[in-house]
Amino acid sequence: MLTVNRGDKRPIWQQLLDQAIHNITTGKWPPGELLLPSRELAQLIGVSRSTIQTVYEELFSRGYTVTSRRGGTRVSEWISAARPSEDTEVQGIIPPELPLLHDAVGHLHSWFGDKKNQKVEIDFSPHEPYLDDYFQRNWRQSFLQASTKTGLDSWAYGNAYGFLPLREQIQRYLSLERGVHVNVDQILLTSGAQHSIDLIAQALLHEGETVSVEDPGFPAAWMAMKYRRMQVAPVPVDEYGLCVDRIHPESKLVFVTPSHQCAVGVIMSEPRRQHLLHMAAGRRFWVVEDDYDSEFRYRGDPLPTLFSQQPQNTLYMMSFSKMIAPGIRISAIIGPKEAIRQLAQVHELTYRHLPIMEQLTLTHFIEHGHFMRHMRRVRNIYRRRHEAMTKAIITSGLSERFTLSGVETGLHMLLEAEPSFDEEAMTSLALEKGIRVYPLSKYCLESDRKGWILGFAKVDEAAIDEGIFRLAGMLL
Repeated sequence: MLTVNRGDKRPIWQQLLDQAIHNITTGKWPPGELLLPSRELAQLIGVSRSTIQTVYEELFSRGYTVTSRRGGTRVSEWISAARPSEDTEVQGIIPPELPLLHDAVGHLHSWFGDKKNQKVEIDFSPHEPYLDDYFQRNWRQSFLQASTKTGLDSWAYGNAYGFLPLREQIQRYLSLERGVHVNVDQILLTSGAQHSIDLIAQALLHEGETVSVEDPGFPAAWMAMKYRRMQVAPVPVDEYGLCVDRIHPESKLVFVTPSHQCAVGVIMSEPRRQHLLHMAAGRRFWVVEDDYDSEFRYRGDPLPTLFSQQPQNTLYMMSFSKMIAPGIRISAIIGPKEAIRQLAQVHELTYRHLPIMEQLTLTHFIEHGHFMRHMRRVRNIYRRRHEAMTKAIITSGLSERFTLSGVETGLHMLLEAEPSFDEEAMTSLALEKGIRVYPLSKYCLESDRKGWILGFAKVDEAAIDEGIFRLAGMLL
């Protein structure tokens, strides 16, 4: 018999429904059992007939009962077949083995420094920019004002290309600051460099095709390509940048960081740039230009982009991760109109569009001058820290043990060691002494080059001096 608990806060029909479902699923009401007519059951329990009718309707809609005009309401026959026996242990589904994924994620964690359970005093991270309370206040202000002024239309499904006013702001910025002149339909907003690379692999390449990447270089680029079943061909890097004459002859895409090489930090020479663009036009392959931190240059203006010289088969990647903060997760791909259209179609199919609030906030942040003021301020901070890092490396004697490179641009520089350098042991020893450094080997695909990549964006001048001199004391 069903009962009503007047002290229960749940509605009476919900109480009775829960009891009925329990009786059916436990076998107390076996399959085929005829339930009492609603009027009769209502009188027995002391509730209205409409309450019992609601319970019966809900049981029927969920498939627990079947009804007929002459046969009344009965417990469904499927209940017995669907109910597991007491001896049967339900086993969970084991996900398939994905060794490529596990290896890639493991490499990604080690590349970032593998910071689990490791506290350090000084972290020379090359991955993160400078952030402070001033930025956070301005970002919060933009967030609040953007959310206050947002109309209901903004919360509908958005454009796969990205929020139009934000693309217009990026279009203006690229034209004024980077010499890249495009229409807004040549700009696709994405959620970071890895998202951009993944979209490119899906939209512009076929599974099994060959792509060439810098070695040492950007690990996430070749990891994403490998996961999309591309054949990844490493290309050496020297003091002039990518060794263009070593590009795999069957490459359909070449990924390059010409303005500040991702690992070594060198600038790709003008002859190499022209050679690459000429080769790309002749062999008809894509050039993906990752311009991740060229805004921070310590000798003259930022260098011209490959895209501005040959936009027909170049895809230009920019990201706000280094310029503002990784947590914003907004970046862009700029390219030929048809290629961007195809990328947008894949984006619409697989991701739909980026979250609107981040786009609205960043639009407000740029429109109201916070972005350019932030860039001017951090450039001054980075210039001071760059000078402190360079001076400390020279005065400590580390420049005599290592080859220093990558000092003209960006947020990191390279201390390259001899082949005999025990990179792994020295990196672990530095960590024991409270200093995290980033081994060059983590940026290598096949290259056996060794050394340390040292970032200075998040380390103040005093900590830079202390950290570099500790490293020198450990090695010299």
